[in-house]
Amino acid sequence: MRRRALVSVSDKRGVAAFARRLHRMGFEIISTGGTARALEENRIPVVPVSEVTGAPEILGGRVKTLHPMIHGGILADLEDPDHVTELVEHGIGPIDLVCVNLYPFEETVSGGASEKEAVEQIDIGGPAMLRAAAKNFKSVIVVPSPEFYKEVLAELELGEVSMETRRSLALAAFRRTSLYDAAIAGWLEEVILTSEGDERFPDLLSLRYEKSLPLRYGENPHQAAAYYARAGEEHLLSSTENVQGKDLSFNNLGDLDAARTLLAELGDRPAAVIVKHATPCGAAVAETLPEAYARALASDPLSAFGGVVALNAPVDGELAGEIAKVFTEVLVAPEFSPEAAEIFETKPNMTLLRGGPLALPGLSARDVTGGFLLQETDRIEDDSEYRVVTGKQPTPGQMEDLLFAWRVAKRVRSNAIVLTRDGATVGIGGGQTSRVDASELAVKKAGDRTQGAVAASDAFFPFADGVQALADAGVESVIQPGGSRRDEEVIEAANERGVAMVFTGRRHFLH
Repeated sequence: MRRRALVSVSDKRGVAAFARRLHRMGFEIISTGGTARALEENRIPVVPVSEVTGAPEILGGRVKTLHPMIHGGILADLEDPDHVTELVEHGIGPIDLVCVNLYPFEETVSGGASEKEAVEQIDIGGPAMLRAAAKNFKSVIVVPSPEFYKEVLAELELGEVSMETRRSLALAAFRRTSLYDAAIAGWLEEVILTSEGDERFPDLLSLRYEKSLPLRYGENPHQAAAYYARAGEEHLLSSTENVQGKDLSFNNLGDLDAARTLLAELGDRPAAVIVKHATPCGAAVAETLPEAYARALASDPLSAFGGVVALNAPVDGELAGEIAKVFTEVLVAPEFSPEAAEIFETKPNMTLLRGGPLALPGLSARDVTGGFLLQETDRIEDDSEYRVVTGKQPTPGQMEDLLFAWRVAKRVRSNAIVLTRDGATVGIGGGQTSRVDASELAVKKAGDRTQGAVAASDAFFPFADGVQALADAGVESVIQPGGSRRDEEVIEAANERGVAMVFTGRRHFLH
């Protein structure tokens, strides 16, 4: 009996060549609508689906393959005598190969399509055929994407597609339909949220992630790893280009995320951020980018060794020369001048990425054993509600530094204390188990630069000792959320030492 292949694709890349080779191998080609026309235009003999089913395509093409003459041919287990007998009784011919890819729903909604346009791109028959063929992989070869054409043809020309390949193709088909359904569910969730103001955290959450980057290893060399990006959305490496250097590692990506997200919060002035172990060790804004980088580096030059640097303006030769003096794992900037690129070529182990700051997503997640935690992304609040709670008022310059320190503290692991002067960090104490420890670490990092500095604390001071440690070191102004039962004691300690203090009313833990 002549073998039959059902070919119905939205993505027509290579389909004519694929079908022509199937025809030459003796396959009868069954096809639908636009695919049938494309094959006929290439002079490939085609049997219309309507000729197989005895029924016309109806409802504007919504119903064409949903028919026993098609699905009976796909789902029949040819190793089961009863199935074979039923095929004969009903005059149904088996279908040996199903080549189907789906309506471009994801591309349609990503382009801002209307609800009606999006709904019309929800494929029904395609997923049904893919699932049917994948379920019956022992009898049917399922081809869910053009990327498999070469492999399938190569094995067919040698005689038959192996069972190992059939299983692999079935897995690819089920993965595709799963991701497709998740995309539709995700779009509908957004539609419902927008139109009805529903909860942001549904009982059942469908997410799609695509493998974006293979990684050399995970946090340690003995751990295998890969980077997956949320399908159809802006992500960590969106709008970036690898200009030179080694492939990014697991740890590089964590540091890069911390650096680019902080950079996005520092405004439009030339800014530099240096990150090590996913927490900032230096950040600055200035009139020029070289000045911003120099001041960020001066914050903690020891910790900057082997770090990730993020800049929000193009790098010229002068700045490249300064950066090249310090071992830097990854440098990300909007552009590199030819002179800068020439300098960095002498540093082949430095990875250069062309890209700007990274906008924060609406929701952020964190893995825990067996699941993940999902929350609204933490954003800086409107500072119009901030209030000075001490007798001493911060000067305008101090207030500007306080707001800068507050934005940096938001991106430092809690407990976090950030000391700044003139738009640059001078001491950062993060990831500590007590706030006084964080204060003492920040003071130690800053040294004599604490004189005249300001400080930000990501959460309230539970006791006066943290503020006392900062004031005794020369800090002149502090910004913190407030809200402790001992706020009055803390305010009193600040007043006694002539320290201005601002309450924001909101904390910014980063665990």
